[in-house]
Amino acid sequence: MKSPAHRARSVARLAAVQALYQMETAEAGSEAVIREFADFRFDKDIDGEALAPADEAYFGKLVRGAVEHQARVDKAIRTRLAEGWRLERIDATLRAILRVGAFELIGGDAPDEVVIDEYVEIAKSFFDGPEPGFVNGALDGIARDERPA
Repeated sequence: MKSPAHRARSVARLAAVQALYQMETAEAGSEAVIREFADFRFDKDIDGEALAPADEAYFGKLVRGAVEHQARVDKAIRTRLAEGWRLERIDATLRAILRVGAFELIGGDAPDEVVIDEYVEIAKSFFDGPEPGFVNGALDGIARDERPA
């Protein structure tokens, strides 16, 4: 069972993926989206169901970091794509998962296994095909590239 702090980070990771997706599809800026999540999504309920608390500071760090370091993040992801595939061809949700996960591997301090597992689980919540396996392989490769043992 996850501790409340671990659960709050998991919620922050999922929200960061959603924020990056929103930024790309709505062409919104990172600070506007971070503010929207703080004002309207965190600590709210949906149809009477309370949402799990999020680590809002961590959420902001992930969103800002993925945006600020997007060139490096995208380069790390591109090295894991099949020959001839462009990052732009990947589904926007999958691209957001990879970007936040790659940023966390590049600029974060959580153990590789935790980061990879978290983003594979997020992928499973959106996809029921091969995408979670792709996320696992891509992020594992990025971890080896960025955090050599």
